Amino acid sequence: MRLQVRSISIQLLGLFFLLISCGEEKEDFNEAQEYISQTQKEFAPDKRVALFEITSEESDATEVLKGETNLPRAKKALLAKLDSAGVKYIDSIQVLPAKDLQGKEFGVIDVSVANLRGEGKHSAELVTQATLGTPVKIWKRTDQWYYIQTPDDYLAWVDHGGITTMSSEEFKNWKASEKVIYTKTFGQSYTGISKDSVVSDLVIGDILELEAERENFFKVRYPDGRAAFIPKDDSQIYSEWLKNTEASPENLVATSEKLMGLPYLWGGTSAKGVDCSGFTKTIYFMNGLVVPRDASQQVHEGKLIDSTGDFSKLEVGDLLFFGRPATDSTSEKVVHVGMWIGNDQFIHSSGDVHISSMDENAPDFDKYNRDRYLRAKRYLGSDSRGLKYLKNRSIFEAEPADSLNF
Repeated sequence: MRLQVRSISIQLLGLFFLLISCGEEKEDFNEAQEYISQTQKEFAPDKRVALFEITSEESDATEVLKGETNLPRAKKALLAKLDSAGVKYIDSIQVLPAKDLQGKEFGVIDVSVANLRGEGKHSAELVTQATLGTPVKIWKRTDQWYYIQTPDDYLAWVDHGGITTMSSEEFKNWKASEKVIYTKTFGQSYTGISKDSVVSDLVIGDILELEAERENFFKVRYPDGRAAFIPKDDSQIYSEWLKNTEASPENLVATSEKLMGLPYLWGGTSAKGVDCSGFTKTIYFMNGLVVPRDASQQVHEGKLIDSTGDFSKLEVGDLLFFGRPATDSTSEKVVHVGMWIGNDQFIHSSGDVHISSMDENAPDFDKYNRDRYLRAKRYLGSDSRGLKYLKNRSIFEAEPADSLNF
């Protein structure tokens, strides 16, 4: 009998502690934070291209919403969820662009290659680059740094020396101007046609305003107002270049070979150094396409061609993706990308830009990447959402309508 009573007492005691524990869990539950997480997954699942950093703290039975976003629709959706659920809140969310920009909400990169970082300091990780003449949206700033978004939608920080800020009117005027694109891999601009003095270095893909033509030179203007001269042999008028640009397999290979031997640079997307996806991004840009920044983003675009290792299905220009396949306990992880050039070979940036083979009997056989091959995608002829064709998007030219989208 005593044993039975003791057993019942222990059970009751266990139930008591369970109820207390459940009560504590319920007490710690933040309903507002759950709605914040839902909204983030809906509107900003990829932090690299969308900003939605919101937190909630309870104060006197009221949720205080703090943080910032560059997505007004996301904030509106969040508040609607809270209103519908009857959650009391104080809205302290800042919607960017920040007011202290004083109308200078647009910018253009004004150095040959700007290094863009994960935080507003030079010691922060290099996450990507932007070449001269790249138009950007400015969301906020510190004393020395600007938080910007590039045409591929990537968010990063650029130091004040790498950008010229503009009002919407100044930006429209810049877009409406005729431009020149630099097509040589490396080079320089000069103070005159004698080439005696250098204004700055230049790399493939740099874009400047065209002011005049003089003999075998274009007279150009930098975003910050500097004047310079560029040899015509090293460049083209942008509108003519774009009109004649065709993203054909042959042209993609020709562009890729211009960058042979270029050193690998984490975060690099220019002729000063490239990582794997920065390399493929540069190839496609010089053939008229703006593609997503990272390999893990690029893999979601285009048409699936192969996922079994049947390389006979591939065509020149297809992108090959490598990494860790999904398992029952882990998700897929894409970590590398290269471009197929035919003859069982692909070109990629790994250590440097070089060609590797999928043929195990070839001297340049790449067993390491063959073993981690995931799939191949085709961009040519694709209209997937993340591919921006320069001929269809007025990124460097005047908008057909009263818009500043890029």
